[in-house]
Amino acid sequence: MESPQTALPLRVYTPAPWAKRVLENPLELLSDHAHLEKKAAANALTLLQRWPEGKPPEVWTKELGEIARDEASHLSLVLRHLDKRGGTLAKSHRNLYTGSLAKRIRKGRADYETLDRLLVSALIEARSCERFYLLAQETTASKDRELSKLYTGLWSSERDHYESFILLAREFMDPDEVSTRFEWFLEEEALIIQEQERNSSIHSWVVAP
Repeated sequence: MESPQTALPLRVYTPAPWAKRVLENPLELLSDHAHLEKKAAANALTLLQRWPEGKPPEVWTKELGEIARDEASHLSLVLRHLDKRGGTLAKSHRNLYTGSLAKRIRKGRADYETLDRLLVSALIEARSCERFYLLAQETTASKDRELSKLYTGLWSSERDHYESFILLAREFMDPDEVSTRFEWFLEEEALIIQEQERNSSIHSWVVAP
């Protein structure tokens, strides 16, 4: 696997101890992860309907359809791991990280809202990709073969999704505008991720105990 520092444009990278800490409670981590996959699948399906005008191009329906399918498959896979380890999916779930990113979307502004939704989706995939890399490294070192295989496999898929959302943004918006807006979101994301709580969730942060 290529390291996040060379594969992803994040402005801040997660300290390595994060993975060891969140894996202290693997059932909580897997439950949170399952909810994120469910929401990712729903997000891709929602975006299918957001093509600005007329019939969407084939790349739009193809990429979003494949992302929705992948995320649903990931959900099923994570749920199997959760069940096998004696865990259950939490009935309620909140994610302050994704909520904070969503607040920065220019809602009600037609194409600008769609652009922002695509870029936020790309950012979430990029951050998740980085986290899966760290989890794969840690579970490989601890010889947890099942979780090592899970997170190693998810790394490349999440990276592909990140790239797909950027591709789709450039399908209907000027590439320079996409780049400028994405740079802004990258700076915002760096601040948001470091404000997250210390817990066993995919988008938690490393802070003092």
